[in-house]
This record gives sequence, C-alpha cells and structure tokens, in this order.
Amino acid sequence: MSQSRYDVLAVGNAIVDVLSPATDAFLESQGIPKGAMNLIDEERATSLYADMQPGKEASGGSAANTVAGIASMGGKAAYIGKVADDQLGEIFTHDIRAIGVDFDTPPLKNGPATARCLINVTPDAQRSMSTFLGAAALVTEEDVAADADKLRASSIIYLEGYLFDREEAKRGYVHAAELAAAAGKRTALTLSDLFCVDRHRAAFRHLVANHIDILLANEAEITALYETEDFDEAVRLVGRDVGVAAITRSEKGAVIVRGDEVVSVAAAPVSQLVDTTGAGDLFAAGFLLGLARDLSLEDAGKMGVICAAEIISHFGARPETDLKSLIEAGGIDLE
Repeated sequence: MSQSRYDVLAVGNAIVDVLSPATDAFLESQGIPKGAMNLIDEERATSLYADMQPGKEASGGSAANTVAGIASMGGKAAYIGKVADDQLGEIFTHDIRAIGVDFDTPPLKNGPATARCLINVTPDAQRSMSTFLGAAALVTEEDVAADADKLRASSIIYLEGYLFDREEAKRGYVHAAELAAAAGKRTALTLSDLFCVDRHRAAFRHLVANHIDILLANEAEITALYETEDFDEAVRLVGRDVGVAAITRSEKGAVIVRGDEVVSVAAAPVSQLVDTTGAGDLFAAGFLLGLARDLSLEDAGKMGVICAAEIISHFGARPETDLKSLIEAGGIDLE
C-alpha cells in the first residue's frame, strides 16, 4: 500500500452541477448538442437554467467527482480547483470537504461567478452538458504551487482535460507533473471529452508523451487522439507513450494497457441504466485508487467498472451505494 498522505490529488474545474430530466425535443429547441459538453456564457447559463425542469444540484466537476468517489471508498483525496467568493462557491467548498476531501484553494475575489454545469438527461440516459466555467477556468500555476506540499504527499496527481483551455492551466499542469516527477510520484490525465481532444490534440499529445504516467480515456477519445479509426492501433500507440492507459468501452468494459501488456476487463452488471453522468469520473476513482494501493491492473480495472456501474444506475454523479462494500463483494481487498 502507498505510504503517501493522499492516494490521489486532483486538479480540475470546480463546478456546481445541476442535473435535470429532459427530452430530445428540449435539446433540439435549445440547440444543445446531445451527449456532449458545450461551453456557454453567464447570460446563457441564466436563461437555460430558467427553462430546465426542476433538478438536483450538487458540487461537481469531473475531477471533483473522482476524488469524491475515492473518499467514499475510504481513500485519501485532495483537490485543487477555483471557486468564486459567492454563495455557490461556499456550497461547493462545504460539500467537497463534508465528504472527506481536503480542499483549500483560496476563492476568487472580484472576478467571474462560481461555475455551474447544466446537465440535461434524456430517457436514454445520455447527458448533455452546458457549462459556464466562470471562476473554475482560472486555476493557475500559482494555485498549484501553493499546494506543492500536498502534491508531493500524493501517490497520484490527477489532471482533468476539461481544464486545459487556458494557457495558465496548461502551465499549471506541467508544473504539477514536474513536482510529481521530482517527488517520485505519478501523474495521471483524463482526456475528458472528444471535443477537448479535437481542440487540444497537439498539446495533449505533447503532454502525454512528456509528462503523463497514467492516461484515462474512452474509445472515441483515444482513437481521436492518435487520429486513427483502428482501436487496436490506438492501443499500440498509447502503450508506447505512457506507463499505463485505461480505456473505457461502455458495455464492453475497459482495456488496460501497460507497454505490450493488454488486460481486458468486462463491464460490471448494471441493475438499471438511468444516467451516464459521471461514469468516466467514477471509473477513474476506482482505477486510480486501485493503482495507488498497488493492486494489479486487472483488479484496478475491476474497481473502475464496479464504480461506473453503480453511478449509472441512478440519477447524479455521486454514489448512492457503499462503493467499498461493492468492491469487497467483488473479491478485492482495499486494506
């Protein structure tokens, strides 16, 4: 087991999630791309929120969901993210600390409001996200440096691809990876979204090849990253670039790659498919905690698919069942 103070420290967009049921007709009338994430401004966020059905609000963001999942399994997690000095910022801070995640990034003053993600979930469980990034996008190299001691005390540093739009965040990611490498710790990256890959392919490729030890992606993202329609070719290429890659394939489970070694992990049973929000985030929670606890690739992958199966069986991106019990029922010992 890792002797680090934290299993995982994540850097990402600190966002308050608003999840609401929706129809395909509503998405079309609002011009919302189905099953993807699109960025909106504060005015659009206000008008869309007013038109959505009543929903569920909770602190969120991709990497925040991941560390929340880690904490729910009894893991030790920390988080770096930027909220504003406003009511939503206070809600985010209270929520993430209440679930056991160490979060101390100073709030932004005299700037944009705390971010929110308006998630419309259709009956086929697809989630269509309209995101106002606000303060969340303003994470800087200075924010990373301020938590340097926490980075050095973490087994794995986890970087969220959604945060990669601004140059300040890119510099912060490189700084985080350099701090991790100097301390003998591993840096992980999630590609987050196909649109992220399309926007930042060259920069992602450089980051992956030079600073990333563990890469997480889904099938569409990994083939887009390497500009190939051949999944096996993408697997070969990513095995060349990083120490470990975990690629999720929905109902096909996941493929874990380490050099020439390829491990296939079957999807875990799902009681009912309700909402795919957070499936990748919770896969990352299980997989990264497994790696941090020095489990085998197969067991870490199993942890990932078990966590993902739980999260898609209900509304929202936070677990409603004791994940640690589910993991132990799958024959995996986290102690």
